[in-house]
Amino acid sequence: MSRIPTHTVEDAPDASRPLLQEIAQASPTGRPLNLHAQMAHSPAVLAAYTSLRTVTAKHGTLDPKVSWALNLATAATVGNQYMMGIATRFARMSGWTEAQITALQTDTTTGDVKIDALTRLVREAAGHSGKVTDATWKAAQQAGWSDDQLTEAFAYLGLTVFTGYFLNYAQTAPDV
Repeated sequence: MSRIPTHTVEDAPDASRPLLQEIAQASPTGRPLNLHAQMAHSPAVLAAYTSLRTVTAKHGTLDPKVSWALNLATAATVGNQYMMGIATRFARMSGWTEAQITALQTDTTTGDVKIDALTRLVREAAGHSGKVTDATWKAAQQAGWSDDQLTEAFAYLGLTVFTGYFLNYAQTAPDV
C-alpha cells in the first residue's frame, strides 16, 4: 500500500506542475509514473530528482549502456523492485542480454571485466553509505576506468539511490 497518494499535473502543487508536465510530455504513456506523481507532493523532492536526471543526461559522458548497468546494479543493492523493473527495462533497451541483466542484478560476471569492476564499485558504495575499499577502487582503475569516469559513476549511483530510497520510503506501487 502506497504511503503517499499520486498527483496529476492538474492537481499537483503549483511549483510541481511544470516539472510534472515535462515528465508527462517525455513519457511514452503521456503521463507521469507513480514515482513522479508521488514526488510531486514536494516540489523540492521532484526538483531534486529531475535535476539529477537532467544533469546526467546533459553532462554525462558514459555510454547509456554503461549508465544503465550502473543503475541496475545500484537498484539491486538498494532492494527496490520498482526501480529494478525500470532499470531492467532500460538495460535491455540499451543492449544488455538477459544473462547479463541477471548478472548485473545478482553481482555475478557479465563477461565484461571492465563493466564488472565498475558495477562492483557502485554496488559496494550503495551498500556501504558511499564507502568503497581501496582494493575495489584500484580494481576499477586497473580495469580501465579513469578518475573522471569513476567520479561520474557516482552521479548515476546518486540518482538511483535517491530514486530507490524514495520508492522504498513512499512504498510506491509499481506501474511499469
